[in-house]
Amino acid sequence: MPIKRILIANRGEIAVRIIRTCKLLNIEVVLAVSEADRDSLGASLADRAVCIGPGRPTDSYLRVETIVQAALGTGCDAIHPGYGFLSERAALAALCEDEGVIFIGPTAAQIDAVGDKLKARFHAEAANVPVVPGGPVESLAEAQALAEKIGAPILVKAVGGGGGRGMKLVERLEDLPATLDLASAEAGAAFGDARVYLERYVAQGRHIEVQLLGDGAGKVIHLGERDCSVQRRYQKLIEETPAPDLPAHIRAQMHEAAVRFAQSLDYRGAGTVEFLYDVARAQFYFLEMNARIQVEHPVTEAVTGIDLVAQQVAIAQGDGLTLDQSDISFDGAAIECRINAEDPARDFAPSPGRVTNALWPRGEGIRVDTHIVDGAMIPPFYDSMVAKIIAHGPDRDTAITRLWQALKNTRVEGVATNLDFQAELLDDPDFVAGGVDTGWLARRLARVEA
Repeated sequence: MPIKRILIANRGEIAVRIIRTCKLLNIEVVLAVSEADRDSLGASLADRAVCIGPGRPTDSYLRVETIVQAALGTGCDAIHPGYGFLSERAALAALCEDEGVIFIGPTAAQIDAVGDKLKARFHAEAANVPVVPGGPVESLAEAQALAEKIGAPILVKAVGGGGGRGMKLVERLEDLPATLDLASAEAGAAFGDARVYLERYVAQGRHIEVQLLGDGAGKVIHLGERDCSVQRRYQKLIEETPAPDLPAHIRAQMHEAAVRFAQSLDYRGAGTVEFLYDVARAQFYFLEMNARIQVEHPVTEAVTGIDLVAQQVAIAQGDGLTLDQSDISFDGAAIECRINAEDPARDFAPSPGRVTNALWPRGEGIRVDTHIVDGAMIPPFYDSMVAKIIAHGPDRDTAITRLWQALKNTRVEGVATNLDFQAELLDDPDFVAGGVDTGWLARRLARVEA
């Protein structure tokens, strides 16, 4: 049955981006907004905006029952969760299932299967997908025995974690007991789940992820990979496709492994399998699966010409997966920079406030996803990302040149941004050469500060 009205349970640029596709599909849009977002661009573009609570996410965007009631109360057929907030919360998908609202995403069971890192690791092993040597530990004795087997250095990671929280590096095995306690306490405070596990630390690793679409009945295709290795404190800053300087056989094996993993779950909708590529060993390992649309999905759309949100909607409304793997082709290269309202000169401190002037770039191969216009207010309650600038070209060098020029042609006044910082990264010889690892930016910042 075709979806006629969607509640978007999100905000910012992703809300505006989903609205754009809904308009093309002639689907009505109701946007759930907090009090802080009543006057946002998304609220003005939607057919209707419904206030779901105060500005703080815990009082609005993170309230499962409120979101579902907002959908029911406005006559929506479906809910699109975007990314972040409740997008990977099995409770939202389950309540939608109970209330007869279509959840534009995977099933609650699938979210649960990949939301817990240990469960996801188990499913990866069952699907014959390589995982980083390591495993769960329930006691110090277990941890010490496993650490001896893996060998230092080792990462202690939170089972329910993300964004680097609850993750600690152990360079000497004698430091393991204290680090284990610290990581467990941090994980319990941040996620309400103190469980941790150990993994081999990969000194020179690249973060490569594979975009997938699944019909929920075992058919899964991939739309290529993205390199997301330019990170600061585990937060991505620049993403690109295809991954530069990646051996062809590794690329093919990653695609196959990601599809195999999702097929084992009968995965439904859009999802991304993330891998760590160990450069020194020329091996890759499963990290996790994100059961949602990704921030960086525009680069995939640029090179494939496929609207991923439209595909999400089609799958959710029962059309199945109308694309075959043979239908997917890749045109050139695309790179995305995340533009954040933060001040690199002040250790990237957030810079909320009112934008007095916003001038976004145009030009061949340039796309801008943003919710910021003149006079827009950036509240202090949310992630600092205000836009994504994407450049597409026939090759990587052209994409870099176009993106650098686009950054230089952008003006966001009234708040601090990382525009100049991103332009500097694009101009760095190491980045231009391609294939930087996840530690590259930290090393670069350390050199600048020295």
